[in-house]
Amino acid sequence: PTQHKPVALNGKTVLVNGAAGGVGQFAVQLAKWQGARVIAVASGAHEAFVRSLGADEFIDYTKANAKEQLRDLDLVIDAVGGPATARFLPTLKRGGALFPIFPLGFDGKEEAEKLGVTVSSVQVRSSGKQLAQLAELLASGTIRVGVDSTFALEDARSAHERAARGGTQGKIVLTVK
Repeated sequence: PTQHKPVALNGKTVLVNGAAGGVGQFAVQLAKWQGARVIAVASGAHEAFVRSLGADEFIDYTKANAKEQLRDLDLVIDAVGGPATARFLPTLKRGGALFPIFPLGFDGKEEAEKLGVTVSSVQVRSSGKQLAQLAELLASGTIRVGVDSTFALEDARSAHERAARGGTQGKIVLTVK
């Protein structure tokens, strides 16, 4: 993947894979805030949560294959990522973009080039300006943080075990006394 260059989302169709997770929940809300039509992919148990975040459409990956159902997407944000993220390339229109949150192992470079799709990622860096903007969005209720579970810092092991089980709905929070 190449260095990510943000694209305008107003009026675009965006698919968020892993939409109920700690990262995906924000991708859904921020894409919607930017004016995108958002299609969310998660397990059926998370449909109400993801729709409450603003998803326009929902695909239960345990019952349907988004790759087989969708075409001509402008952007796919894959919050699951990894080597399998290339499976979304055929869903994108020429000129579309694939943004894997976890790009390690991505092996679809040649296919992306043939399809005219940009694949990009970022190295997360602290940005006071972006954090201030997110704080405003949180304070205004434009975005919210879904919390999957809360653990005392002393019980961080249980928090890691919860994360390892997968299927989270929002963030796992550690509390400090």
